[in-house]
Amino acid sequence: MGYKAGMTHVVRELDRIGSKAHKKEIVESCTIIETPPMVVVGAVGYIETPTGLRTLTTVWASSLSDEVLRRFYKNWYRSKRKAFTQYHQRNYKAANGSELIGRELARMKKYCSHIRVIAHTQIGLAHTQSRKAHILEIQINGGTIAEKVDFAHSWFEKKLSVDSVFNEAELIDTLAATKGKGFEGVTTRWGTKRLPRKTHKGLRKVACIGAWHPSSIRFSVPRAGQNGYHHRTEINKKIFKIGKMGDAKTEFDLTTKNISPMGGFPRYGVVKQDYLMLKGCCPGVKMRPITLRKSLLKPIRRVNSEPANLKFIDTSSKYGHGRFQTPDEKRKFLGPLKRDAVAADKAAAKKVAK
Repeated sequence: MGYKAGMTHVVRELDRIGSKAHKKEIVESCTIIETPPMVVVGAVGYIETPTGLRTLTTVWASSLSDEVLRRFYKNWYRSKRKAFTQYHQRNYKAANGSELIGRELARMKKYCSHIRVIAHTQIGLAHTQSRKAHILEIQINGGTIAEKVDFAHSWFEKKLSVDSVFNEAELIDTLAATKGKGFEGVTTRWGTKRLPRKTHKGLRKVACIGAWHPSSIRFSVPRAGQNGYHHRTEINKKIFKIGKMGDAKTEFDLTTKNISPMGGFPRYGVVKQDYLMLKGCCPGVKMRPITLRKSLLKPIRRVNSEPANLKFIDTSSKYGHGRFQTPDEKRKFLGPLKRDAVAADKAAAKKVAK
C-alpha cells in the first residue's frame, strides 16, 4: 500500500516489434506512488464453514507503534491509550507468555485453512495529513499451513519493502477510491443524451424513467446522485521504475536529482521514501492510499512484457511552465543573486567577529 504523490512524464525507448515507433523515443505520462516499507504486526487464521470463511484466532506482535494504535481510536488525544496493554501483559509479560502465543499458533496450524498477515503502513514517513496508519491483511500462499504460520510469525515487527514484492516491468493492479465529485445530475453522471431545446422544465434529464406497471423505478435507470469517490480496481498497470529513497537516476541520465519536481509535488510535497512509478494514471487524488497487488488477469499480448528502457525523467516544476530540472541547473542559469551576496557578507562579518 502506498500514497499517491502526483504525475510526471518520462522519455523512453519503445521496444515493440511491429510498431512504427519501434526503437524510437516516446514520451509517456506516469504516476508516482510513495511506498514506505510496511510493518507486519500480526497474523490471522481462517477456517472454512458452510457460510464462508470464519476467523479462528488472531496473534499480534509484542510491540505496536502509535501509528497503528491510533487506528483503534476515534480521538487519540482524549483516549486513555490502553489498547493492547492487557493483551501484551497477558501474552508476553507473563512468565508463560511465550507458551500462550505458541498455543494459538498451534491452533492455527491444526484447524485453519487460510493464513493472512496483518500489516500497516508507516504513514509518518509519507507527506499526508493523517497520523493513523492504514491496516490491511495480506494472504500467504504456497507451502503447507504449518509453513505458512511459521513464515508469518517470522515476519513479526519486520519491514516489508516494495521491491521485495514487485519487480520492474511487471503488471500490477491498483485499488483505490476515485476522486469525489459530489451530487451530480444524470447527464454528467451517466452521460445520457440531452433533451431537445424546447423541453419543459429542463433538458438535462431522463424523459422516460420506466413503464406504468410495475410501478417502480428499476435500478438500471440512470438517476442523479453521488458521482465519484467510488472504489475502483484498475488492472495491468505497468511498473516503469522502483526507486529507492526518492532517487531519479536512469542509465542515460546520471544527474543526481529527486523524483519530486522542484518545489515538490503540488498538494503533496517531496518524496523521500521508496516509490513506485506506474505507467499512465491511477484512481484517487493526492495523498490517497492505493493498494497494490499482483495482477489477476494477465494480458495475452506480448507487448506488455517489454522493458521500460527509461532515458529521462522530468523533474521540472508542475506549477506553471517548469524550466529547470534541478536547483543547481537553475542557480547556474541565473548566476549569483543578491541574496547570495548578502548571505556571504553576513558569513564573512560573523567570521571576523569571532
